[in-house]
Amino acid sequence: MQVELKMDRMKIIKRRLSMSLRSARPVDDSLSELAEQMALDEPSTARDNGETRTSALTHLHTGKYSIVHENVKMGSDGESDQASGTSSDEVQSPVRVRMRNNHHRRISNEDINKRLSLPADIRLPEGYLEKFAMNSPPFDKPMSRRLRRASLSEIGFGKLETYIKLDKLGEGTYATVFKGRSKLTDNLVALKEIRLEHEEGAPCTAIREVSLLKDLKHANIVTLHDIIHTDKCLTLVFEYLEKDLKQYMDDCGSIMSVHNVKIFLFQLLRGLAYCHRRKVLHRDLKPQNLLINEKGELKLADFGLARAKSVPTKTYSNEVVTLWYRPPDVLLGSTEYSTPIDMWGVGCIFYEMITGRPLFPGSTVEDELHLIFRILGTPTEETWPGITTSEEFKTYNFPQYHAEPLVNHAPRIDNDGHDLLSMLLQFEAKKRTSAEDAIRHSYFRSLGEQVQTLADTASIFSVKGIQLQKDLGKRSSAYPESSKSTKIENKKGKTGN
Repeated sequence: MQVELKMDRMKIIKRRLSMSLRSARPVDDSLSELAEQMALDEPSTARDNGETRTSALTHLHTGKYSIVHENVKMGSDGESDQASGTSSDEVQSPVRVRMRNNHHRRISNEDINKRLSLPADIRLPEGYLEKFAMNSPPFDKPMSRRLRRASLSEIGFGKLETYIKLDKLGEGTYATVFKGRSKLTDNLVALKEIRLEHEEGAPCTAIREVSLLKDLKHANIVTLHDIIHTDKCLTLVFEYLEKDLKQYMDDCGSIMSVHNVKIFLFQLLRGLAYCHRRKVLHRDLKPQNLLINEKGELKLADFGLARAKSVPTKTYSNEVVTLWYRPPDVLLGSTEYSTPIDMWGVGCIFYEMITGRPLFPGSTVEDELHLIFRILGTPTEETWPGITTSEEFKTYNFPQYHAEPLVNHAPRIDNDGHDLLSMLLQFEAKKRTSAEDAIRHSYFRSLGEQVQTLADTASIFSVKGIQLQKDLGKRSSAYPESSKSTKIENKKGKTGN
């Protein structure tokens, strides 16, 4: 008897489906009605048998229905708009919505913040909780990309009116940076407005910066909060930091506490190690691109020249890295480089923090090489194998300088610091220490073992006992308002595509 009833119901379903396909009504609507009709027809049978019935149209689970589509629509990123089989933002069965929400716990702000990875202090629009509860899949199910995007847009992300523009902080070749305030959190932000030319579109530096930063989540890398795209402008919304390392050193009268130098250098290496593990080269390390907030947290910024590399060695442009922080192999025209390109810059910045002056402030490529060789010695086959056969090197005909001990130029540096600096400033790229090895150097032993095991998003200042000391030459304890610049803007003279 039950078999006959099942056969009759299947015939009814097939007939209704056939009629719906011939009609002008969307198939999803008809499928939803069929799911609802089955829910009304068979609630007791399904419960009595304790089984799960499956057809080509619906999957019946305890207490709710979900439509399974055979032709899944793919997003532009090559992934399904339905995450893990969850149809969350398409036309849904009224029964499914009703049943789900009848048994759904009350949703709080904290639930949504966690669900959408929002800041804890965000202000949600009035009535948003109720609407989210109606449209979102259960919390044990993933959200589709489309619903996530729609939810963020409804909150206010991706909209210019969400941010109040305040002071102008700087202007570069492609972008202007403003200090701003978010209406969502009431926090200060940095608004980097990149002008779009109709003939050229978005500058490649902006595309690089967005594509890399959206995947880099680390306590020592500047956070990209939002992206706003209009016909004339691409606006990147960054976290706001009070100043950069260059301004910090200037405010110290170029006399930083040796202890603070160590904390800043560790944070720089920590952020860089994270990038290098993900095959990302920064390629433009300098004090102006290292931002510092009022807590003393240092963050890598301005990834406009950064590269994501998929192989150990690849040909890139040699016109990268500001001249003073550019390694000798790149100065001599090398276009094949890897993570060591950033490590030379770290050494130059380390020296600059400890002495208060740049190590190699050259005005031209030849002048820069001359300054390097005068302090580190003119390279030979012993110190840099293959250098004597370099046509570029032979063209300059440098005098034969002998290396000078770095400690003579940086008397405040201790033996461990001198050893680390020497490992960073190696002529041959493959001999330079890596960021991963550098943070484990004995120079940082005084910071304790806990700093070596921090989670990526945890600040070094979360470790008990880690704090900045008063700098000897610091002019004031407060940051001057005029110095509050993010320095995220594109600098003039940058090249390297």
